[in-house]
Amino acid sequence: MENIVKVKDREFRLYLTQAEILEAVDRVAARINADLANKNPIFVAVLNGAFIFAADLYRRITIPSQITFMRMKSYEGMNTSGKVKTIASLHESMVGRTVVVVEDIVDSGYTMDRMIAQLYDLGAAHVYVSTLLRKPAALKVPTLHIDYCALEIPNDFIVGYGLDYDEEGRNLPDIYVLNE
Repeated sequence: MENIVKVKDREFRLYLTQAEILEAVDRVAARINADLANKNPIFVAVLNGAFIFAADLYRRITIPSQITFMRMKSYEGMNTSGKVKTIASLHESMVGRTVVVVEDIVDSGYTMDRMIAQLYDLGAAHVYVSTLLRKPAALKVPTLHIDYCALEIPNDFIVGYGLDYDEEGRNLPDIYVLNE
């Protein structure tokens, strides 16, 4: 584990270790297992960023369930574009289903707000939101409710554990913060 890594043209310093992250994932999974025990939920992981969190979380889910993936994009480089694009949509029916959205990070809330609306439009009975990270100071959608949040962080730019800087750095097992 290095304390400083370089991704593209930027340096990042260690922020959260893989062990700290996995402890938080364990807590979220335990809550979901207890809360949704008889619901047979379908987990909808948001690609690309949430794929590592989704894999670690889903391995800890012990209740009957399914998982699928949806790809959305709102970032370009280090900034949100403010526009949410659906790149790949769902193929499974959401009608009458209990859905758990698995997201890597909720900052502005725009992506999650749009995704929840889409899932209800597709007939979901109930939509829960599970995120690895939440940035309360960056939230622009005050009505957005996060049901399962592993960790809250300041409004800093981070990479690793699935999160990227301009599509690089996702493979880092720990989370690093921009070193400014």
